Amino acid sequence: MKKAILIVNLGTPDSPGKGAVGRYLTQFLNDPYVIDIPQPLRFILVNLIIIPFRVRKSAGLYRRLWSDKGSPILMHLHALRDQLDLYLPDTKVYAAMRYGKPSIDEIIPRLRADGIQQLTVLPLYPQYAASTTETIFNVVRNQLSALKELQEVRYVKQFYDHPAFLTAFAQRIAAYKPETFDHVIFSFHSLPERHLNRQHPEHPCASCTCTREMPDYGRDCYKASSYETARRLASLLHLSPDRYSVAFQSRFAKKWIGPFTDDRIRELAGEGSKRILVAAPSFVADCLETIVEIGLDYQELFRNEGGGELVMAESLNAEAYWVKALAEIVEESNNRY
Repeated sequence: MKKAILIVNLGTPDSPGKGAVGRYLTQFLNDPYVIDIPQPLRFILVNLIIIPFRVRKSAGLYRRLWSDKGSPILMHLHALRDQLDLYLPDTKVYAAMRYGKPSIDEIIPRLRADGIQQLTVLPLYPQYAASTTETIFNVVRNQLSALKELQEVRYVKQFYDHPAFLTAFAQRIAAYKPETFDHVIFSFHSLPERHLNRQHPEHPCASCTCTREMPDYGRDCYKASSYETARRLASLLHLSPDRYSVAFQSRFAKKWIGPFTDDRIRELAGEGSKRILVAAPSFVADCLETIVEIGLDYQELFRNEGGGELVMAESLNAEAYWVKALAEIVEESNNRY
């Protein structure tokens, strides 16, 4: 049986120019899994309000991110695909972006051409959320309906609690000697609270206890799994509860999951912290949110608030130990998820 893995990350514009960024934002923000309001209202909000007013600012952010090799997240995706393909010689590895190129639509026909019979779909998100993981599954399912050659399709829903992922991320953070910093922040991408409340309406965010322990419903909750990720990483790194915080970045409104990372940075500066380390375990590849938001903007914020040095711990990208860990996650996917 010919096996394949499809790894998928969020996406990137083709270039940092306004036109390319506008096309990327149009595809991204019109996804009903991302902005979950009725289609007519979403069309007006996204295409007539958000994009016209945000495209110039967003293009500026991408210009700060871009390197001579292009978009870092795309570079890391290709490198990870190539390394994983070498590590698993009996399995063909494909890579796609949910938004932008290479698209899932481009990759699926290659499966037929290559005679693939068993496929594992692996979104590169440790913690499940409908706006990230489920939208990938939805696109893949729609495309695969025409592929009768496939005998089996596996979907890896999440891997935040997989020992291989946790060990790899802890190894990455440990290289920065977290014990030498005044404080460590585990920063996760924020999401609208309503996304979570829809996932588990009987346990609204306002009354949850996941900040202290993993609730019974926690595996279906992005916020709960984020806190659990931080607790497990802190344990592996021997960080006591007073030595680290959990916070959420990249929010667009107040009713998004908090506490917010920029607010926590201000608090730490006000408390006298001079060196803080920020790790982002909801990202397995460095991108706009880690390189620019954490590495540049939060560093400037910390200094302006009276702090000293803020260090961003690089993500897993295509490190050899991450390739090995990812292979383990895929191997166990049929039993675990």
